[in-house]
Amino acid sequence: MDLKEKLVSSFLAFENNVDVDNPVHDIRTAAIKNFEAKGFPSKKEEAWKYTSLNSLQKIDFSIFPKMESNLEFKDVKKYFLNEIDTYKIVFVDGVYSSFLSETTHEGVDVCLMSSALNKPTYKAVIDVYFNKIACKDDSLTSLNTAFSKEGAYIYIPKNKIPKKPIEIIHFATGSEAAALLQPRNLIIAEENAELQIIERHQSLTTNEVLTNAVTEIYAAKNAIVDYYKIQNDAHSSSLIDNTYIDQKDASHVKVHTFSFGGKLTRNNLNFYQNGERIESTMKGVTIIEGKQLVDHHTLVHHIEPNCESHQDYKGIYDENATGVFNGKIIVEKLAQKTNAFQQNNNILVSDKASINTKPQLEIFADDVKCSHGCTIGQLDKDALFYLQSRGIPKKEARALLMYAFANNVLESVRIPELKTRINKIIANKLGVNLGFDL
Repeated sequence: MDLKEKLVSSFLAFENNVDVDNPVHDIRTAAIKNFEAKGFPSKKEEAWKYTSLNSLQKIDFSIFPKMESNLEFKDVKKYFLNEIDTYKIVFVDGVYSSFLSETTHEGVDVCLMSSALNKPTYKAVIDVYFNKIACKDDSLTSLNTAFSKEGAYIYIPKNKIPKKPIEIIHFATGSEAAALLQPRNLIIAEENAELQIIERHQSLTTNEVLTNAVTEIYAAKNAIVDYYKIQNDAHSSSLIDNTYIDQKDASHVKVHTFSFGGKLTRNNLNFYQNGERIESTMKGVTIIEGKQLVDHHTLVHHIEPNCESHQDYKGIYDENATGVFNGKIIVEKLAQKTNAFQQNNNILVSDKASINTKPQLEIFADDVKCSHGCTIGQLDKDALFYLQSRGIPKKEARALLMYAFANNVLESVRIPELKTRINKIIANKLGVNLGFDL
């Protein structure tokens, strides 16, 4: 039995353990039928041309998480942003950890998806928002929807701001020989609301872990959402991350993606601008080595006039690492006065590293300012020689140039403590002490 057959047959057992009268029962059933019809994506599909999931499909993943594993805070403390106080929604092997978490219902809801799906008090919100912008045709999104049960549920009412940032962390402990995790997040910022979220998937084992995550984000009029994805996992872990964002008038949403670890990482980031004076920002830094693969797919759909979008992705690839960037901007006929910028810059440190990049524009309006571009190259030899001539060793000089290459992405991080943490991770990835205050 291959992985697809195992998942389809396991859905019947999953249904027996959830309430068939649940408001999303019909949504789950339709989703598993779509996954059964489509199966896993293959390299024959244009969107998956450079990324193969064949090796993952041969692994006998455990589909249902068992009881919560015992995990001490001291063992995972370094993965939290301890420099500041935060709300925390923590899952261990797919199971909510009340011991490691700090949730709230004081003016805002920072809690569990399972509660929102099962309690009548949340039904009105679920009916309006759940699975409304997630792509119904994407097979992996459908797979997550079919098994949607647990994840983060964040609801920020009109004119509210949480007292502190929110951390969403998923730990895998290796309690199974191979584990498949499918978290589902729903994040809603009503009119004039504002929030900051830091998301991390962290494996604590050398066992195989595959995470198929889906996040839906709704930003109402004048809402501000800052979302930070930290991807620095073990080389035995793979992540497929589908994020869908719906924006209304004058909302601002920023998503920063920092990809440093993991065997295979696929980020699908989709923005839908359903209003005017909207700003959408996507920035990312990728630093990988060995046989790692990071695949970024972005979409910004400009539907209404007078909106902006900004994309800036930096990639540094060493040894046999492979990078993919496929960014698409669609400007509809009515979306006049659109300002859209897209840039992907890459450095290949090794002759065996590779990058496949494809920035795209589809413009149907005639009064717009849109640009896109990409660069692929190596470190500037003249700049490297200049630094060495000033007494800086070659290894440190290379690190300084690579740090400077990625630094403009870091400048827009609005949480200083997180910016410091990312700087330290970059320094560690480059293998040097940069020698100045980060």
